[in-house]
Amino acid sequence: MHRKLIPFALAAACASAPVAADEALVVSVKRLSMDTAVELAQATIAACRAKGIQIGVTVVDRDGTIQVQLRDTIAAPITGPISKMKAFTAANFNAATSAMAARAETPIGRIDGLVMSAGGLPIQVGGALIGAVGVSGAPDGATDEECAKAGLDKVSEELELAN
Repeated sequence: MHRKLIPFALAAACASAPVAADEALVVSVKRLSMDTAVELAQATIAACRAKGIQIGVTVVDRDGTIQVQLRDTIAAPITGPISKMKAFTAANFNAATSAMAARAETPIGRIDGLVMSAGGLPIQVGGALIGAVGVSGAPDGATDEECAKAGLDKVSEELELAN
């Protein structure tokens, strides 16, 4: 190689190499505390009780793993699995399940474990996803979502201050 080209070849090789020093080797992930997850679930149940409705509620972490699941005294047993799937779906898509109704009849909507009907909401703090809440048992999904929102509203100020 010609002597004048060696510095250019070295510079090109260095420029195309990955910059490992700028990449974090460890990533911190925020999660709800157990106490906050329980408070959220209880506030969600209270909101539906105020409407005369017994529901099941599930709070999951950002991966969709259950942190808390509660079923009110006479809520149907099916509310547990459905609320979990709504929460799992909201966490995995980082979106309200009510916004996904149009996708329910697509190949993605048919994946086992997903429910794309109203009642699941993501939980965000400072714009970052930290989990989701899912509700089942009301006569319609819109009411499920209203109760989930009421539960989130109960803990949202605490969560923002903790950020």
